[in-house]
Amino acid sequence: MFVAIYWWRVHPGKEQQFRAAWRRGTELITAKYGSLGSRLHRDGEGRFIGVAEWPDEATWRAAFDAKMVYDDPETRAAFVDAIAEAPREPLLLMEVTDDLYTSR
Repeated sequence: MFVAIYWWRVHPGKEQQFRAAWRRGTELITAKYGSLGSRLHRDGEGRFIGVAEWPDEATWRAAFDAKMVYDDPETRAAFVDAIAEAPREPLLLMEVTDDLYTSR
């Protein structure tokens, strides 16, 4: 399994819009590109942190190179509109070596 970690700062007052668009976008990316889903977190500085799981790095790379485009312009527009700051590259890319999550 492979993990990609992303972060975003969101415009004040647009947190719910961002979270709804993130959820829908994640569902679409999972369906189109084969991700295993993602979790959204919030750190102490107010950034949203997304931890996306993928079957392997090659599957993630193919999706990343395709810019993870999906056929829902309304969701994409809501996502982009809510973002105040985001890096161009993921925060971290990691291969999972041991997995003890119990929520599966």
